[in-house]
Amino acid sequence: MNPQILILNVDDNDGARYVKTRILAGAGFQVEEAANGTDALAQVARLLPALVLLDVKLPDINGIEVCRRIKADPASAHVLVLQTSAALTGRDDKIRGLEGGADNYLAAPIEADELVANVRALLRLQQTRFALANSEERFRQLAENIDDVFWMFNLDNGALLYVSDAYTRLWGRPKSTLAQQPDDWFASIHPHDRPALAQRWHALMALAPYDEEYRVVGADNAIRWVRDRAFVVRDCSERPYRIARITSDISGRKELESRLRAADDNKNNFLATLAHELRNPLSPIRTAVELLARQSDDEHGVSAAEIHARARGVISRQVDHLTHLVDDLLDVARISEGKLTLREQAVELQGVFKAALETAAPMLEARHHQLETRLPPAPLWVWGDPVRLAQSVGNLLHNAAKFTSVHGQITLAASIDDAPADGQPVVRIEVRDNGIGIASATLPHIFDMFTQGAFAPDRAHDGLGIGLSLVANLVKLHGGQLDASSAGVGLGSVFTITLPLIAAPLAPDTTAPLPMMTASAALPTALRIILVDDNVDSAEMMCDLLGALGHHAQLAHDGASALALAQAQALAPCGAPDVMILDIGLPDMDGSELARRLRALPALARTRLVAHTGYGAPHDRAKTRAAGFDEHLVKPASIAQLQAALLP
Repeated sequence: MNPQILILNVDDNDGARYVKTRILAGAGFQVEEAANGTDALAQVARLLPALVLLDVKLPDINGIEVCRRIKADPASAHVLVLQTSAALTGRDDKIRGLEGGADNYLAAPIEADELVANVRALLRLQQTRFALANSEERFRQLAENIDDVFWMFNLDNGALLYVSDAYTRLWGRPKSTLAQQPDDWFASIHPHDRPALAQRWHALMALAPYDEEYRVVGADNAIRWVRDRAFVVRDCSERPYRIARITSDISGRKELESRLRAADDNKNNFLATLAHELRNPLSPIRTAVELLARQSDDEHGVSAAEIHARARGVISRQVDHLTHLVDDLLDVARISEGKLTLREQAVELQGVFKAALETAAPMLEARHHQLETRLPPAPLWVWGDPVRLAQSVGNLLHNAAKFTSVHGQITLAASIDDAPADGQPVVRIEVRDNGIGIASATLPHIFDMFTQGAFAPDRAHDGLGIGLSLVANLVKLHGGQLDASSAGVGLGSVFTITLPLIAAPLAPDTTAPLPMMTASAALPTALRIILVDDNVDSAEMMCDLLGALGHHAQLAHDGASALALAQAQALAPCGAPDVMILDIGLPDMDGSELARRLRALPALARTRLVAHTGYGAPHDRAKTRAAGFDEHLVKPASIAQLQAALLP
């Protein structure tokens, strides 16, 4: 039984209608009846049957007109109509019935099995139509709700049959334009990409594989990168008859690829420059070391003592340069990770300028520059880290000196702007030079990492290209801004730091007693020190330095040896060591683990532990502090830092 399939049997002849109803009901269909056209139309509107078995000769409305009205109404247009007629119906009547919208036409006498077979055939056809319509609707909704453009082309002539709504967004042109100009999509392709794509598109018509990337120029001249893939659609007999195509916006991917290539180029340039910058100080250090080995005067009468003093000066300066290089790299890394901590306080800028000028003085003097300072006589106060502010101004002065030919002119000036855009008074710190200037193409990127412009003709292209990026970030952390301007190459540059001004703080109470230095602050004449480092050269040089400072130092090159040596000293008459200086990266155990084991020994409770490591980030210092260290020294430590670390 098929109770869900409803058939409306329309016939004004009671006997004929009764027979057809019995036949259809016997075949498992649900049947309703109507005896005229008016009732038939009302029943169709109310019941929406699957099929109407419609006699042509009706008393009120001709069956052909009833069929036309059923098919004309969108609500019932899908209802099947099987027209029937009395005997001796002519060929023209059948044609009129079918052209009136009937799905089939049967002439009496109609056999029962013929009637049922025709009804079932029409219902199967209707189910196929519904399935196809549903499939097309799902396809339409899918195609029109994805970001990609979906196309369908005729394989025989390449005519465009369908394109989804995403075309308007991706091409930047109305989809309706394609109705009048089907090739408008091709005319929008970037001229440089068009010839190759035309060749590939024509090859696709010959069933060649197709997967292309090209640029599309929208009506607003915006350029988008797209990836185009196409494939042949075959019918049920495997005959190719259409081309389906999917176009995806890959502009984001192309932008990322471009950035990655630029980053890779920057990385390669940075590594090459870093190698150059590291070799520069290493070369005079090696030469100075060779000179220190000489014990006699040279052929020009310069004494060995003078040679040694000069060599020591070279080594000291070049080590300072290397340290500055590493510090800049670490500062940039900390800023990018959000780990740089400012020690903020009210800062008077005269002290900042003085420290910055002291930092830049060697470069300014070496290149014989004329320095002019134009600073307000009244104190200028800002909120920030005085060391970092001095570092920022010093870097700008150092850059100005480096990128200005000898005997140049450099100006450091500061002024107050009482009426900036946001209303808060600011101080503008300006470093101006008459040096090599900045090309207009470089200027927008001058604060990017590893960016370098031209260089002074009397200097090699040096520097890592991180100084200005570092200064810009440091100034930003202070709530300020760094700007650069230049009239062009060879016309000098101006760098301006803008910082918010604050009111001068209250004067400190000068009547308060100054803290007295305690006896413990004085450095003992000699300390018993155990130095632990797996780098033999580094350990021995440090041991010699400690000896030169008047201390008694012993060496250990791993954690186990250090632990045994410390325990042995604790049992000796002289007692436990005063200080242990530990490298963190030891071969058998971590320096922090060694510190924890030492702290667990009561005999070493008064021993001072100093970490000596290449790691100096805040979390590294927190880790050594948690392990029980009293002090954290970052390599390479100066003598002053070393001596301070030995104090309790």
